Amino acid sequence: MLMIGSHLSSAKGFLHMGREAVRIGANTFQFFTRNPRGSRAKELDLQDVAAFLAYAKGARINTVLAHAPYTLNPCSKEEKTREFAKMTMEDDLRRMEHLPGNYYNFHPGSHTGQGADRGIEQIVSQLNELLRHDQSTTVLLETMAGKGTEIGGRFEEIRAILDGVDCSEKMGVCMDTCHVYDAGYDIVGHLDDVIGEFDRVVGLTRLKAIHLNDSMNPIGSHKDRHEKIGEGSIGLEAFEKLINHPALRGLPFYLETPNELDGYAQEISILRSRYRCE
Repeated sequence: MLMIGSHLSSAKGFLHMGREAVRIGANTFQFFTRNPRGSRAKELDLQDVAAFLAYAKGARINTVLAHAPYTLNPCSKEEKTREFAKMTMEDDLRRMEHLPGNYYNFHPGSHTGQGADRGIEQIVSQLNELLRHDQSTTVLLETMAGKGTEIGGRFEEIRAILDGVDCSEKMGVCMDTCHVYDAGYDIVGHLDDVIGEFDRVVGLTRLKAIHLNDSMNPIGSHKDRHEKIGEGSIGLEAFEKLINHPALRGLPFYLETPNELDGYAQEISILRSRYRCE
């Protein structure tokens, strides 16, 4: 069964997101833990969480993905920025324990001129301070487009972070299709080769989720501009191959395309129609 959903607003709570997911034909979804450009999170409504968990069980909603705000940068040269990232992630992970067994995704960040090696050291240091062997949440590094001083545009950088984390069993990777394409990985013409390279460098057992986004820009542009499925330079045929690839079957797919709910519903319907049941 294809596990697919989209990014949803958390403004009205978890139960509301669950019902919206079902309405658009999804069986999973993604949400921001707080304002993506801010710092404050709403107080957690435990009654709403409990109601959602009961609803999700009946509706067969699985593997919800929480997305950290874009303002997190655990490898900035500014100490106060790194401290903010640590404080925010610590709070997010604490809150996620009320949604046991799900995923928490974050952008590795930008080294802001320190160099990738130093940036990776700082990311690893923060993760080692925050992650616990007894937590139920799996933390995902997102693959990036490699713009500017951004870390995560190469699979080798993702592997270097994973290698340094003590609680390695609590870590994984979320591959963003727009990002890897913009980073120079040809998922359109050579999908098997890209998946093979990921397996060689990182390991497919580490791949836990996929962000499905078309790209407004050509391969290797390092731009990170998402487009609707089939309307960008990646194209619908490539997405059909992605969702049906034997190495990716069983993974949850999350749409982050520039859409409202009706647009997400349409994309989910199109992709389900292209999915070949085993």
